[in-house]
Amino acid sequence: MANFNKVILAGNLTRDPELRYTPKGTAVARLGMAVNRTWKNETGETKEEVTFVDIDAWGRQAEVIAQYVKKGRPLLVEGRLKLDQWEDKNTHQKQSKLKVVLESFSFIDSNRGDGSAPSENRARSVAAPAPAAVAEPAPEPEAPPHEEDDVPF
Repeated sequence: MANFNKVILAGNLTRDPELRYTPKGTAVARLGMAVNRTWKNETGETKEEVTFVDIDAWGRQAEVIAQYVKKGRPLLVEGRLKLDQWEDKNTHQKQSKLKVVLESFSFIDSNRGDGSAPSENRARSVAAPAPAAVAEPAPEPEAPPHEEDDVPF
């Protein structure tokens, strides 16, 4: 059976990112996002629904988000769903929470002009950093001269 776990969300942060570090020094940012949905019901009345999503970012991405993004700012997030399960210390009941683990994101410029996010592009994408030891790829060889054939593409 095939499996596919991918989430793409665009919304506004509900709080400032909370940046922490693991004992080994890895950055972890926890952020909350509100995603709005509007639609019209059978009578033509406009309805709105808000979904609140918790997101975990790791490594350099966590640091960049904590530095440039604040409460209320729009953000585009790509990631995967993760189910956290634990036992409540007081009631001893099993608890669970579905969250998103961030894999990449893009700043969405809201034209506020407050300088809290890079503004050189309307949207700026940040993916996982490439390993530092990877050498530059060799340039592609030149294509052979074009020969006409009957293939239409």
